[in-house]
Amino acid sequence: MPTLLAIGASPRYDHSTSRKLTSLFVEKWQAAHPGGQVIDRDLLKTKLPFVDLPWIGGAFTPAEQHSPESAAAIKISDDLVAELKAADHIVIGTPMYNFSIPAVLKAYIDHIVRVGVTVTPDNVGLLTGKKATVILASGGDFSPGSPIEQYNQASGYLRQVLRWIGITDVDIILAGRARSGGMGETAVAQFGGAVAAAAA
Repeated sequence: MPTLLAIGASPRYDHSTSRKLTSLFVEKWQAAHPGGQVIDRDLLKTKLPFVDLPWIGGAFTPAEQHSPESAAAIKISDDLVAELKAADHIVIGTPMYNFSIPAVLKAYIDHIVRVGVTVTPDNVGLLTGKKATVILASGGDFSPGSPIEQYNQASGYLRQVLRWIGITDVDIILAGRARSGGMGETAVAQFGGAVAAAAA
């Protein structure tokens, strides 16, 4: 049974372009994969601590050596990695903040990029055979050929970090000029076709 992991990072919810497009993606994916399972990971509803000393202790020492603090700190990472391993397709819906990604999405990435778990000590990604779609909403137009295309740091970073953990089949949908439709309807009409094609 195929599994989709849907990751949301926008705090705007009903007003969010990336969430509307991600919901459309999930709908189209379910239609294309009857009986498939969807795992919903809302990063705004997930308590994601930043990497700290107990987390580092949990990530870089054997489980039998974990202090109670390290065991508790690394548990959320273990849970997030388990979701990734279970998924065949990952869709990440996120806004662009200041040319990059929201802090909550960066915190998520710091939890799932782990030596010996998702990448080998020799820098070989372990999560192979998966597909990822990134839906990146922005107020500006960062599409190829636009005057500010080169300022888009988010696309390259997300593609690089996904490749680092072994996910090389990555499709990025740039949903630009999101401000032109305050509730996201304009972007859905404009980018819905690309989203549906990526979900097929």
